[in-house]
Amino acid sequence: MKYNLEEIKEILPHRDPFLLVDEIIDGEEGKWTKGIKKINIDDPVFQGHFPNHKVYPGVLIIETIAQVGAVCILSEEDNRGKIAFFAGIKNAKFKKEVLPGDTLNIKCELIDRRLNLGFAKAEAYVGTDLVCKCEISFSIS
Repeated sequence: MKYNLEEIKEILPHRDPFLLVDEIIDGEEGKWTKGIKKINIDDPVFQGHFPNHKVYPGVLIIETIAQVGAVCILSEEDNRGKIAFFAGIKNAKFKKEVLPGDTLNIKCELIDRRLNLGFAKAEAYVGTDLVCKCEISFSIS
């Protein structure tokens, strides 16, 4: 599975400035997805998030993870046109700062589903450095 930005827009309802996934580079629908987000100094968040020490916010790393996971589940034929709402997070750990110029490489793996709920584990890397790991849950509507 590979999707460019325009193909991602056909799956996710998000739009700029809140569409945070630049590309899906690999995956298997309904099982796992790998996506990337290029962190650009021109991203609006850097105007106010530590202007003298520009760090990409942890909450946006989590949202990027959630969007990569949403592509995984919403790319399934039965879920096309639906929305995956973020429902929860567990065991989030931030290991390193993410800075302008970095590229986040995210892997999100679905680990369980119950009715319209899904559960996933995810990791985000910059190069070979783990910057964040967590478990997320979502509701499909």
